[in-house]
Amino acid sequence: MVKQLAERLDAWLERALPVIDENNDKAEAQFDRIRAAARYHQVRNQAWQILVSRVPVFVYYSQYFSVRPRIHLANLAQRQASGEMDQDYDFGNLCLLDLLGFTAKELSEMDSQPAPALPPNQGDQNQMAAYREQVGAWQAQRDKRQYELNSASVLLTKMIRKVWGDEQLQLRLVVDGQYLKAVVVDDLGVEVELDQRSEGFRWLVSFFVVFHAQAKGKLNNAILLLDEPGLHLHALKQREFRSTVSQLAENNQIIYTTHSPFMVGSDELHLVRLVEMTDRTVGTKVHGRLVSDDPRSVFPLQAALGYDLAQSMFSQRRNLVVEGLTDMWLIEGVAAAMREFRVVTVRDTIAIVPAQSASKVVYYCTLLHSQRLKVVALLDSDAAGEKAATQDELVRLLKSNQILRTKDHYRGPVTGPEIEDLLRDTLVEVARTELSWDVTTTAAAQPTRRIIEIFKAEIGAGFSKYKLIKAFLRWLTTHEWTDLTATEQQAWASLTAAINKGLS
Repeated sequence: MVKQLAERLDAWLERALPVIDENNDKAEAQFDRIRAAARYHQVRNQAWQILVSRVPVFVYYSQYFSVRPRIHLANLAQRQASGEMDQDYDFGNLCLLDLLGFTAKELSEMDSQPAPALPPNQGDQNQMAAYREQVGAWQAQRDKRQYELNSASVLLTKMIRKVWGDEQLQLRLVVDGQYLKAVVVDDLGVEVELDQRSEGFRWLVSFFVVFHAQAKGKLNNAILLLDEPGLHLHALKQREFRSTVSQLAENNQIIYTTHSPFMVGSDELHLVRLVEMTDRTVGTKVHGRLVSDDPRSVFPLQAALGYDLAQSMFSQRRNLVVEGLTDMWLIEGVAAAMREFRVVTVRDTIAIVPAQSASKVVYYCTLLHSQRLKVVALLDSDAAGEKAATQDELVRLLKSNQILRTKDHYRGPVTGPEIEDLLRDTLVEVARTELSWDVTTTAAAQPTRRIIEIFKAEIGAGFSKYKLIKAFLRWLTTHEWTDLTATEQQAWASLTAAINKGLS
């Protein structure tokens, strides 16, 4: 309606133009404004048509078609010709054939003729020669189909290996009359049909086949929208699946949603957009920055970064697992002092891993050991350390010389000593001079009591093990290895030798 009114007004203005006084600037200016307003709709419509022509095709996928392990070629060709296909059942199979460069009709016709029958008069040389020629042609047709399928099997195997990450994987297309089967060859060389493999593997094969077949055709240069891809995949396979998405994105832009931290790469954070809907009256928000009002939206990113951070645990061949962060500080600080004084100390190639508590030492050791890394556990000789050291899992996992106890290296009367008791005298002095925590009298009067217990009782709420160990590390910057007492030097030399031997 607006377009028609604008066109009628523009035509009327065109007819009225000759009667306007050329010397009346005000009238001409008014005429130009009215005509520009009348033609605005036309210009806007032209711009809109240009923009619409440049909008890419968006294709949304929330469900993925499956490739069936067994295809009856004649029936599939018949359904395809008649247009009576079962979209959910047939689509994946058609994509597989299209990807490999076949049609169901073509493969079916290669086996549509029965084997030639023997002639009635087998003594007739001419009839037998014609029979042999027919058998040869019939067999050549069947062989040709099998050769082509073998070539396609090699191509399909190569494709799936890239996305599944297993160089031993082998897919094979086996034809039996009118039946085409997709089978997987396992490590023992045994063929199993595709539906006998894991749900995640079947999903990945189907996804890759359907997407690759579609992306090279009518969906070329389209923007593909995927909703929660990879749900059936193992967590680590989800991380590998991101490379599959990158391969598919060579000719198509792909946007996918996910709640899985394994579908978010720490090297791809510039591509990530947070999506949230905290209020339905406001609607969905897409954030251009990695910030959100809802912490649940950020969780996949936090988990992804946390996983990458955890992987740094496995960077060293030799690992010493200790109970806590302050234990790591003490060992590193004393080792630096010993190294500076040219005394044999903990080797630089040994990574010290704090487990946050004695009860978690076994879990950290298990993780490191599962990566075929060398592991030694160092535990205090208090109640928590004793319990952890005698856990069946830890005893089965590590050798006796790989489970170290502080009591085996302590020289003194303390019952169940902790690692801080290996520096008992020095820590008391450091606390007095650096932190004004004077427990000298109590420590002398109670020589069998653990030093940390004394600090907690004497200093109270103001005591912090972190402050104490940091003060000790500062003290080391102006003191040497020989400033430790002789008993302390013997204890640390013994502990160092045990660590190096356990990780030799």
